[in-house]
Amino acid sequence: MADLYNYVKALHLIFVVTWFAGLFYMPRLFIYHIEAQDKPSPEREILSAQLKVMSRRLWNIITWPSLFLATGTAIWLLILMPSWLSQPWMHLKITFVVLLIAYHLKTHLIFRELQQDRIRYTSGFMRIWNEGATILLFAIVFLAILKNTFNWIYGVVGLVGLALLLMLGIRAYKRYRERKGE
Repeated sequence: MADLYNYVKALHLIFVVTWFAGLFYMPRLFIYHIEAQDKPSPEREILSAQLKVMSRRLWNIITWPSLFLATGTAIWLLILMPSWLSQPWMHLKITFVVLLIAYHLKTHLIFRELQQDRIRYTSGFMRIWNEGATILLFAIVFLAILKNTFNWIYGVVGLVGLALLLMLGIRAYKRYRERKGE
């Protein structure tokens, strides 16, 4: 039983990594797609077409399957260790995973809009959106590793601090790009 658990856990971690790879890279492709609209023709059309193909392949071949495989192996782990469902850290972790799935679904809606050349967001918004998965990753990993030793106050302060650092980084990068004329 312990061997099966470790194999399932290893698979779960692999699928979580590939899922996050897609969630991290997809908004970057969105940024490039949005910024390509400011390019002159035919560069704009060439870039848009290429970015659509790249996005479609990443989303449909890696990100969506990884979501299902990560979720399936997570359920399998809970079947192997049902006592986790009675622990408060797992309730909070599941809450963060539900938020991550909501983030994934909203990213899917943005993906569909961009595939149809409907651009409703700025590249600046997408840079901020890109950090949502990062914040959720930190929360989920810390809960999974620290479990019931997790100090809620430090955890919340840490997540808020991380969000602030990410926002400051985005602002600094925006100023840097503006100075360079990009």
